[in-house]
Amino acid sequence: MVQDFRNIEFQELEFSPNVNCISGNNGEGKTNLLDAVYYLSMTKSAFSPSDRYNFRYGKDMFSISGIYGMENGSTSKIVIQTSSNGTKKVRRDDKIYSKVSSHIGLLPVVTVSPMDISMVSESGEERRRFANSVLSQMDPEYLAALQQYTRLLLQRNRLLKDRNWDEALLSTYDQKMSSAAAKVHEGRKRLVEDMAPIVQEQYRLLSGGGEEVSIQYKSDLSTASLEETLKVCRERDAILGYTTAGVQRDDFEFLMDGHPIRRNGSQGQQKSFLVSLKFSQYFVMRSNYGFPPMLILDDVFDKLDMERVRNLLQMVAGNDFGQIFITDSNKVRMQNVVSSITSDCAFFVASAGTYTQG
Repeated sequence: MVQDFRNIEFQELEFSPNVNCISGNNGEGKTNLLDAVYYLSMTKSAFSPSDRYNFRYGKDMFSISGIYGMENGSTSKIVIQTSSNGTKKVRRDDKIYSKVSSHIGLLPVVTVSPMDISMVSESGEERRRFANSVLSQMDPEYLAALQQYTRLLLQRNRLLKDRNWDEALLSTYDQKMSSAAAKVHEGRKRLVEDMAPIVQEQYRLLSGGGEEVSIQYKSDLSTASLEETLKVCRERDAILGYTTAGVQRDDFEFLMDGHPIRRNGSQGQQKSFLVSLKFSQYFVMRSNYGFPPMLILDDVFDKLDMERVRNLLQMVAGNDFGQIFITDSNKVRMQNVVSSITSDCAFFVASAGTYTQG
């Protein structure tokens, strides 16, 4: 059930446990429905950093709920209610989580969308956000360390802005941040090690060979602990009034044949790499959980030639995938390609935030 989320006034739908296809013109709400599915897993939008953009016009609250078949054979009802005053309540089977973050990881999800291009074209923040999303679902200790580090970083920066800061207090922050940063760094390093060979294989399957792709992890912690690094940067931090080193500066470089893909890859090559990256996320998460995450493919055919589309669908058609959501503005194309893969699918047409099955 979705109520007052984006352009969706009220909607109740029953999805196929296999493949779900949503078609419709641009602006009708295809992506909004997928974002509601994502929201139930991650307690936030995949596309809007702030909830202020998720309320239907004129409303100050939205609600999303879903009933899920769990791996142990039971069912579980998840309800999320978000208010414009910043209040967010997450319930599982009528029990409210004491911390919203405790829900993360219960319903693993992987999203592929045109917005992914920001990971290639924009700053390292987008790539860190991707790594955090993957690791936070699989590792509660990583999420806790990331939250602790972020909180301590804000406090340290506030202290640095005070030109009369206390040396002993700053050293205490450095020590506490170093412990949290080490966990974040180790998680990100391990993630790249796990994903890199899978990205290469998925890109080969999708593109039919050709280019060699790779991922490199860059971090201030690659050569020394954060506490040691911050000692070296102490004078610079004091002058600038903020922390200039740490995992908040980490980055992940995406390469094709040894060169940055953002400069040397075509739009189709970049899209193929990003799909391969998300599929590698999928396989790493499936291995971690022991069952497949939900897979959201939003407008995934965009900027892919038909050969790569066919390769993509063959990859999706295997038995390795669980519940899948696909959107495409071309209903006939989507019906033709999906029906050739499986008969176990449901089709929906989006129109002004309303969804009709058939």
